[in-house]
Amino acid sequence: MDRTVSTSTSHTAHTAHASRRAFVAGAAAVGGAAALGTLPAGAAQAAQAAQAAPKAGQSVAVLGGGVAGLTAAHELAERGFQVTVYERRALGGKARSMDVPGSAKGSRKPLPGEHGFRFIPGIYHNLPDTMRRIPFPGNANGVWDNLVAPPEMMFARSNGREDLRMPIPWPGHKPTNLDLDDIRRMLTGLLETALNLPLHEIAYFVNRALVFLTSCDERRDSTWEKTPWWEFVRAAQMSKEYQRILAVGITRNIVATKAEEASTRTVGTLGEAFVFNALGQGADGPPDRILNLPTNEAWIDPWVAHLRTLGVDFKIGWTVRELKTAGGRISETVIEDPAGARQSVVADHYVSAMPVEHARRTWNAEMRSLDPQLARADKLETDWMTGIQFYLTERPKMVEGHVNLIDSPWSLTGIAQAKHWPDRDFPAVYGDGVAVDCLSVDISEWDKPGILYGKTAKQCTREEVAKEVWAQLKAGLNDTGKVVLRDAALHSWFLDPGVDGLGTPNPTNEDELLIHPCGTLHNRPSAKTAIPNFYLSGDFVAVDIDLATMEGANASARAAVNALLDRAGSDAARCTVRGMHKIPAVETLRRHDRTRWRLGLRNALDLG
Repeated sequence: MDRTVSTSTSHTAHTAHASRRAFVAGAAAVGGAAALGTLPAGAAQAAQAAQAAPKAGQSVAVLGGGVAGLTAAHELAERGFQVTVYERRALGGKARSMDVPGSAKGSRKPLPGEHGFRFIPGIYHNLPDTMRRIPFPGNANGVWDNLVAPPEMMFARSNGREDLRMPIPWPGHKPTNLDLDDIRRMLTGLLETALNLPLHEIAYFVNRALVFLTSCDERRDSTWEKTPWWEFVRAAQMSKEYQRILAVGITRNIVATKAEEASTRTVGTLGEAFVFNALGQGADGPPDRILNLPTNEAWIDPWVAHLRTLGVDFKIGWTVRELKTAGGRISETVIEDPAGARQSVVADHYVSAMPVEHARRTWNAEMRSLDPQLARADKLETDWMTGIQFYLTERPKMVEGHVNLIDSPWSLTGIAQAKHWPDRDFPAVYGDGVAVDCLSVDISEWDKPGILYGKTAKQCTREEVAKEVWAQLKAGLNDTGKVVLRDAALHSWFLDPGVDGLGTPNPTNEDELLIHPCGTLHNRPSAKTAIPNFYLSGDFVAVDIDLATMEGANASARAAVNALLDRAGSDAARCTVRGMHKIPAVETLRRHDRTRWRLGLRNALDLG
């Protein structure tokens, strides 16, 4: 039988005293660090703003400790609120890295595992702003300085086709060291792709891109939100090469979803942003950026340490079970502590920062009645996209960036990481001293048969998944006579522990990904709810970036904090929430399209 204990995050003398003491200590630490010049400029400015703002003295329970929850805690703590973060498993959520159990020998750290590789493109603005405000030793711009930009990417082909290897141009990028064979293969891949894509199909795709680019918001939110990308680009009527690269390949790389289901609005919006990014328009940095260390070392652990100096309290291993209402407000949340006892937690405000599939389990019927957008969120869909890491005893000679195996049945993307961690001697720091690299791979398709066993990923055991992914990697990378991956170099592998029950009738995944089939836009809730002391943050919340991303989670948390500040009557500065970049010349064309849309006419460039 559950034991229920009532606790409060705001009304006990001990808690208030502890929070004040922590806040004072944190303010002193932040002020001292700023005075000594050890804080990045953004963090110093934030500290000054927090000290200048009146201390609200109100308590906030942040329910979830992923990117959304940590962002909300960060913004609230800077503004003087008493913040407690409740996290059921580990801080950082899907973004975190994790130790591979039993992999360390001697004084080394365990091998670094992860849910999936981190990708922080230059189209992000809100998340990089937060990263600049997280102190990191030796970095003038905090954690943001831990971002590095791979100089190239590759579409890997199977069946003897040369891979399509492409540089990512950006000021300051050092050219990749290529030998004559690399150059031969690169040119062959480009020409093969060009020759296999009919000119009229290329012209048609460019036209469709321009149609979307010049479409007004009303047309995007209605017509293109209802149109699958596959249909928008007429993939069914085109060549296999067109389908594989311009329909399936683009959606997999940009939005990690299926071309046949993804809304054109979602794919087009992100595609547009990446084009602007590549052209250097409104970019925070290069189109492709990753961290120069395992995620927790480079970002999450310094973030949590900084939040503790700001007075944030963390409750790890606490699982939110339900929210209760009274008088049209949230009256308490029932949270199960690590010992299994259910406790009643009371706060002035509640920020739900859990993934949608976990968050909506905590919303009762009255909450859905008080705010119908919570009921609409029940229609949001999630799917599997999960990572596996292969540890190698030699560094593979492969592209110095992300590789998209566009012919692989399980829609694999990956990156060899050690070369991007220049300050880490991998075998000296991690594992047993034998593994020298980590090939991190994301599996986006779990419901199609593989090439080894003829089974879907969900039907395979964990061992079979590892063997199948390895076989598909070799099929895409070793198929033109150049051996990139050798069986003898495979040291070990690690599959995300959030996946369970593989090979049984009921496989489960604790970390599913929000997907974007047509109509999703209209079911995404706003950060501000109709319940006066309840707010939503997470990658499923409606923000300008129309995709489940860390940027979306960060932006939604900022929006939730702004709504909270309004309702709390705080005069603290509101969070800046930056939208997607817009180009004036294109906006003029979009205004023209708005007139055509209101008249019931198609876009001026739309040839049908």
